[in-house]
Amino acid sequence: MNINRFARNKQQPGVDTGRRNFLKVAATGSAGFTLGISLSAGAQAQAQATTASGAVNALEYNAFVSITPENVVRIYIKHLEMGQGVYTGLATCVAEELDADWQQIVCEHAPVDTAKYANLLMGQQGTGGSTAMANSFMQLRRAGAAAKAMLVSAAAQRWQVPIDEIRVNEGVVSHGSHRATFGELAVEASRQTPPATDALVLKTPAQFRLIGSENTLRKDTGKQDGTAIYTQDVQVPGMLTAVVAHAPRFGARVRSFDASAALARRGVRQVFEIDTGIAVVADDYWSATKGRELLQIEWDESSAETRSSDTLLQQYRNLVETEGAIAEQHGNAVDTLASANDKVELVFEFPYLAHAQMEPVNCVARISGNSAELWYGCQSATGDQAAIAQLLGTRPQDVKIHTVFAGGGFGRRANPKADYVLEAVNIARQLPDTPVKLVWSREDDMQGGFYRPAYAHKLSAALDDQGKPLAFQARIAGQSIMAGTSMAAMMVNNGIDNTSVEGLTEFSYEVPERQVELHTTDVGVPVQWWRSVGHTHTAFSKEVFINALARKAGMDPVAYRLSLLTHNPRETAVLKLAAEKAGWGSRELPAGWGRGVAVHTSFGSTVAEIAEVSVQGNNFKVERVVAAIDCGIAVNPSIIRAQVEGAIAYGLSAALQDELTLSEGVVDQSNFHNYQVLRMNAMPVVETHILASTNAPSGVGEPGTPPIAAAVANALADATGNTLTRLPLRLS
Repeated sequence: MNINRFARNKQQPGVDTGRRNFLKVAATGSAGFTLGISLSAGAQAQAQATTASGAVNALEYNAFVSITPENVVRIYIKHLEMGQGVYTGLATCVAEELDADWQQIVCEHAPVDTAKYANLLMGQQGTGGSTAMANSFMQLRRAGAAAKAMLVSAAAQRWQVPIDEIRVNEGVVSHGSHRATFGELAVEASRQTPPATDALVLKTPAQFRLIGSENTLRKDTGKQDGTAIYTQDVQVPGMLTAVVAHAPRFGARVRSFDASAALARRGVRQVFEIDTGIAVVADDYWSATKGRELLQIEWDESSAETRSSDTLLQQYRNLVETEGAIAEQHGNAVDTLASANDKVELVFEFPYLAHAQMEPVNCVARISGNSAELWYGCQSATGDQAAIAQLLGTRPQDVKIHTVFAGGGFGRRANPKADYVLEAVNIARQLPDTPVKLVWSREDDMQGGFYRPAYAHKLSAALDDQGKPLAFQARIAGQSIMAGTSMAAMMVNNGIDNTSVEGLTEFSYEVPERQVELHTTDVGVPVQWWRSVGHTHTAFSKEVFINALARKAGMDPVAYRLSLLTHNPRETAVLKLAAEKAGWGSRELPAGWGRGVAVHTSFGSTVAEIAEVSVQGNNFKVERVVAAIDCGIAVNPSIIRAQVEGAIAYGLSAALQDELTLSEGVVDQSNFHNYQVLRMNAMPVVETHILASTNAPSGVGEPGTPPIAAAVANALADATGNTLTRLPLRLS
């Protein structure tokens, strides 16, 4: 990629993308003026137009929208675009209230500025937890409405007509015979005082033109023709490439190394030790990796994790037979279970999982004195910026991050320890003023990254004479992903990591007495969130367990669930919609097929999935999945369907084949040949149905993942009569 291509994406090194002055003008050319919108809570913003002659009218802003005289509406997106469609979704919110022409909309990642671009649900700038639309829906609509109000006010002054008689439609402001594009009004509009937030008039759902439309084209463009910029595409003049030799076992340290052969390799510039291993810096990636192969390293494994995954899971199975710390308690489930004549107990097992995103982690860093400049798919802007500043002993504002597209994330790029980012900075500061691109291969990330923890669950229920649960108990054993991170204060309470138990606490089914217990284990394997976090395992055990209770009671699995959801209208509605669309109870399956259901609520949304499987001997195939989702207002229905389909594919991969194992502390898998992510020929037909809603949007990126493994397991139980309690699913 040449530097001109990079410049077209507004990320050229040396160009200020911080937009500290929201309205800019070039000294030459036609850049002219920019209209900026500020929506600072509780305060009016002011307008600023900077001209070539230097005239300035003040504007203080929280920048989301700008409009140029060339009639371009630029929207600054504070969330990382990593394939989930956030560019399109948030642009839709602005364009709807602005009444812009969709073709004039251009999106750009916002700079790192927590005061202006914080995720309102997190308190820091970052992307995760399926919160992008949930937290930005009203914020971006208000930004569009404020820009529209300023344009209308400018038009009213120009034409000397009442404001309430002016119309705006598809980027054109009009009154009678008067017409003007946004660009033609940009200068005058920039001088208007933006309306206060409480004075904005937003559209009702009945007035939406773009929100809810099936025809909205995506704005994360360039992926089809190769012009989209990912970290691996970034080229900065004078840039070198680095790779790192990591220890084969977690917790091991370098005892000694010999780099003489590596340094003799053509293209290798430097080899040196950093906290996480041995860095090899070279002219290009090939030279760096070949140099790494020539290193002679002796590792100190005295503090390394040396247990195998089978050993760990056996320890977990033993733990769930004992009392754990109480995460939630209603009534006296323990005594009820102890005295029950009829009860069911099942033990579930879950392996470690890699994120296996298509683009492994990478980062470009340049350190100059007390300042740092980075280019990468930044998912955790505030956290990364603070971690870099602390490492360098500088101020966060001296750390400038240019965010580019990311080729998938699934949690890996929002590492709570900023692992690979700090590794890049550690290397770059050894070569002052020299940009360095750190590249992790898939093998590096698969064998030395961070993982979804392994878990064991034991679920127990005492039943009444109709097979309904009187008491429910869940015991969970596994590592905490929050302990030792900056989020521990918020997410770990009395030793309970909420992400370890979510989905089993706040139980959706009506059971009079419930208790959830947790054993948090101490293991040297690095772990962090994985798409849908704790719900990845709790939804499976909950829904397979409920299905087993239904089968024991001789009841239809959907009817049994509905009987336990009489006070849960949301899950009831979604479950009924999925059952109707799947032909549950009315559509016969071929011989050897089975049908299973699961319903689960996570990240503010409810998803029901019904899977159909065909079984031949010990082999099976998922043939069809029907999903129903309630995610509030459907801003972009096509993106919602794509996200649900992608979430199902991701969850199916874990259900059918994904499993990361360790042998004496060494990860066995290294790439897609032995970590078998779902192949296209195993992908079933997926139908997604969106429940009509006028509620505010809720999560979409993750909620489709948790139910799918349980739905498939329950379909296999329907076909074979056997309840499967271990992932990945095996019939033999």
